Amino acid sequence: MAVTGHAINTGRLKRKSNAEEKARRRVHKSAHQEAVYICDSCGEEIVVPVDISAGSHQDYVEDCPVRCHPMTLHVDINPDGEAHVQGEHQ
Repeated sequence: MAVTGHAINTGRLKRKSNAEEKARRRVHKSAHQEAVYICDSCGEEIVVPVDISAGSHQDYVEDCPVRCHPMTLHVDINPDGEAHVQGEHQ
């Protein structure tokens, strides 16, 4: 019996090619990175995650993980995608 004009679902998932999977990983890795700033309150070096896809200049408030003082973080991302963070005690 021949079936014509209809798609048959075999239950198998289509696997992505190796090239597609590698490209997806590169995009994921390049969108997120870490940057370091020195806390004005305690003097500790603080590592923060940076989402470079959120824009080339970002400002937000985050508590210092050492002393829980709020810090205003200024993030600037250069054209090469490298993030620079400066922390300012509130």
